[in-house]
Amino acid sequence: MFSTIKREIEVVFERDPAARSIPEIIFLYPGFHAIMNHRLAHWFYTRKRFFLARLVSHLSRFFTGIEVHPGATIGKGFFIDHGSGIVIGETAEVGDNVTLYQGVTLGGTGKQKGKRHPTVGNNVVISTGAQVLGNIFIGDHAKIGAGSVVLRSVPPNCTVVGVPGRIVIQDGARVNDDRVVVDLEHHMLPDPVADTLSAMQEQIENLEKRLNEYEKGESFHEGIQYSKRAKRRADAS
Repeated sequence: MFSTIKREIEVVFERDPAARSIPEIIFLYPGFHAIMNHRLAHWFYTRKRFFLARLVSHLSRFFTGIEVHPGATIGKGFFIDHGSGIVIGETAEVGDNVTLYQGVTLGGTGKQKGKRHPTVGNNVVISTGAQVLGNIFIGDHAKIGAGSVVLRSVPPNCTVVGVPGRIVIQDGARVNDDRVVVDLEHHMLPDPVADTLSAMQEQIENLEKRLNEYEKGESFHEGIQYSKRAKRRADAS
């Protein structure tokens, strides 16, 4: 238990530059409270003490604004930053060294029984307001952009943005001296919509330039007295 608490405190120091002291984390960090409460609720849940498990999770939601179902499985090094509005469903599975920001949902779709929530791999960052829905898999070292809606599985080492989520980057994870480095630069994401609009604008400008050159060529070759159209009318008559 003490090693778990120690690790959760270390995670906060590693990923939140605003953290100043251990007492501050223990008493004033709702993300820390939520994960520790979930560990207790999950302990009750796995021993079929469902009422106690839901009671602990309900009280935790009331005080932290973070709703984690006691049935969810969460690995080591889990970090919640400004976690208000986070929802994690019953059959969700979260790997090690995962970071969630406020408003994230790991939710289900439909009313089917069984596995209906996402499985998140290791070293994943899910940014503000992202919705990951259904029985899908998010690969290791993936990054989900803010406001994205992910409905399909994501391979490892990918960056996903948009509604619905689209894979826009796929590269290797960053490792430093055999120690896990979690990429928290979740604001440094490409914008495929803006890129498409920019390409369309460039194409329109090229077409306008070609049209202007064509119109200038027509004007240059017209007769002094009559335009080509007028000449054709005169010849036809």
